[in-house]
Amino acid sequence: MVTVAMLGHKADLAVMGLNNDVWALRSLQTDLVGAGLELIDSYLSITELSEYAAGLPEEMKSDRLYPRLPPEGKTAWCFYPMSKRRNPGQNWYTTPFDRRKELMYEHGTSGRKFAGRLVQLITGSTGLDDYEWGVTLFAQHIDDLKQVVYTMRFDEASAEYAEFGPFYTGMVAAPEDALRSIGLR
Repeated sequence: MVTVAMLGHKADLAVMGLNNDVWALRSLQTDLVGAGLELIDSYLSITELSEYAAGLPEEMKSDRLYPRLPPEGKTAWCFYPMSKRRNPGQNWYTTPFDRRKELMYEHGTSGRKFAGRLVQLITGSTGLDDYEWGVTLFAQHIDDLKQVVYTMRFDEASAEYAEFGPFYTGMVAAPEDALRSIGLR
């Protein structure tokens, strides 16, 4: 579980539940409400390998499927959902696979410029929630979150094909510290 003291007025606290057992996640949700917290929003997604990840080294594949969170020293946190466009003339899914793979490689190249500064977790939510993916970013400094999103929005995969949901931003903290930050401890 990752707890986050939120910045802005969308929520006070975020809880990122991670578990292979969906019933344990359901229990976590019930326990949070039972503890007196008001559920404002939720997002359901699963770790998975992208169809473009076929050639990745095994260690990278394992890190994507079984992330160790939160990453040490990376307390700035951001989450946003996203999907790919399906507009006439701008439909990601009618674009040939090799072209999509090329665009995602370009997108990944932009992201790798932030290696060491950020940890990114992409989770799949097609058929599970309103968007196709959840993107969670962990960084040492909050301005790194802004800079990576700003930089990557110019990649064709984002500029032409991405639809973004709301952004949630905060600071990772131990549960007692996150609760204290909102006056509950």
